[in-house]
This record gives sequence, structure tokens and C-alpha cells, in this order.
Amino acid sequence: MAENRASGYAEGVPCWVDVQLPDVEAGKRFYGGLFGWTFEDAGGGAVWARLDGAAVARLARKRDGRMPTVWTVYFATPDAYDLARRVLDAGGQIVNDPVPVRDLGTAALAADPTGAVFGLWQAAVHPGFGVRHAPGTFAWAQLYTSDTDAANTFYGRLFADALFGAGADPDFGRAPVTEVFAAGMPSQFVVHFRTGDVTAAVGAVQQLGGRVQAPPFETSYGKVAVVTDNQGASFALLER
Repeated sequence: MAENRASGYAEGVPCWVDVQLPDVEAGKRFYGGLFGWTFEDAGGGAVWARLDGAAVARLARKRDGRMPTVWTVYFATPDAYDLARRVLDAGGQIVNDPVPVRDLGTAALAADPTGAVFGLWQAAVHPGFGVRHAPGTFAWAQLYTSDTDAANTFYGRLFADALFGAGADPDFGRAPVTEVFAAGMPSQFVVHFRTGDVTAAVGAVQQLGGRVQAPPFETSYGKVAVVTDNQGASFALLER
């Protein structure tokens, strides 16, 4: 069932995703064709992606060609500065210090002890997803990690209530990196978007110029395929 969360998200819940692309126009063609997203200027060469008017993602132009072409998941927090401190205390790193993003909120980038990069989001005007769990929207973030024990300890320390508390709502799992990727690949989050038919969606990805990294396979949270878009950004399709 789709969920509206205009009032915001509890700390530790994935609340937003964005993708850094060399060519935003090409990204609009790909994701518009795949998910039916429409787009609205967000300034600075970026666009908001919307589905039926609700915000679902942001596509941004890479400012430096050396940056990875990648989807990033952001975890909600009421205080990005405090959470950044706790990331360091738990053994992680801060990649980009918390910084206000106009009147939208405060963002930071962090890395866990295994090297997986994720975002922090303290909402102001922009609370995060306008809708999730519906076809064509965010449904899950899977961390493929080189050390599941270290990851569980780290995220359990940061987000105990979201992961394990009463009414836990994490949309977030952990698995060995070798479950999908070759041994030696770095730890990474893979953003999952829901689809009603993962096999058909994989075919659409290929028709739009993307490629398949892992064909459909069964998981505890649904049927998943891992793919890349037409510029190399990895993401997953989830049928459940």
C-alpha cells in the first residue's frame, strides 16, 4: 500500500533518494519511460521526480566527472549535526559535513565502517518522499556489505528504534556483498523501486538502454532484480 508521509519520518527511516548523473536529460528519458515519472526544475541543473504529483526522487547533474554515478539513500533525523557526531562515535566517517540546502532541510553524507555511503536528512520544507511503496516509488534499501556483523552493530547503534523498536519501520536490510556482486566489490546501498512485474520491468530497463546486473531472484522481502540505468547507476526492482 502506498503511504503518504508529508509529516516526516522517524529517525533511521529511509526518507529520500537521489541520483548523480552525467546527463540529467537522459536520466529523465530513462526513468520517465520506466516508472512514468514527471519532472520539475529543482535548480542547479537538478530536477524533482514526481509520480501523480508526489515527490519520489531527485535527479542531479554531477559537478565533477570523477564522482560516481550512483543512487544515494538518505536516512531521516531530527538533528543532522548530532547524527553526524554519532556516526563518528560508532566508527563511521563523514564524507560531507551537514549543510543547509536552501530552505529544504539539512543534508550530509556519511560512510559506515565497511565503506558504504549513505545520506542524512533533517527535513525543513522538504520532508522527503511524498509517497513510497507504490509501483514506481521507493520500496526498500538493501545494504550489500563486506561485513554484516559490523554493519548490524553500526546501524543498530545509530538507529535502534527504527530497526528493532516497537512499530519499527526501517525499509532497510543487510546482506553479504557477494549475494549479488563479485567478491571484492565495495560495500554499497542498492535503492529498490517497486514494480508490479519485475520480469517486465527488467525488459523495459533493457529497452531503455540499461542493463541487468542480477536477474530476478527471491528474497525474504520480495522478488528482486538488480539493474543499472542508461548511465551506469545501479538500482533494484522489487516485486511484492
